[in-house]
Amino acid sequence: MNDKTKSTEFTQLSKEQRPSLLADFWMFLKTNKKWWLLPILIVLGLLGVLVLLSGTAIAPFIYPLF
Repeated sequence: MNDKTKSTEFTQLSKEQRPSLLADFWMFLKTNKKWWLLPILIVLGLLGVLVLLSGTAIAPFIYPLF
């Protein structure tokens, strides 16, 4: 490849829309077969939701879960 071809290819790639974080992560899981990461991230997400909800009026209903 010459420099002109590399330059135009780079320009074309830079104009493409980047995938979202979730789409990028999903592609990572599919291509690298790292399915063991999925349950860890689901649990972390659920814990994050619980932390966010603990500051709301729903908090008294969450505490009996523990």
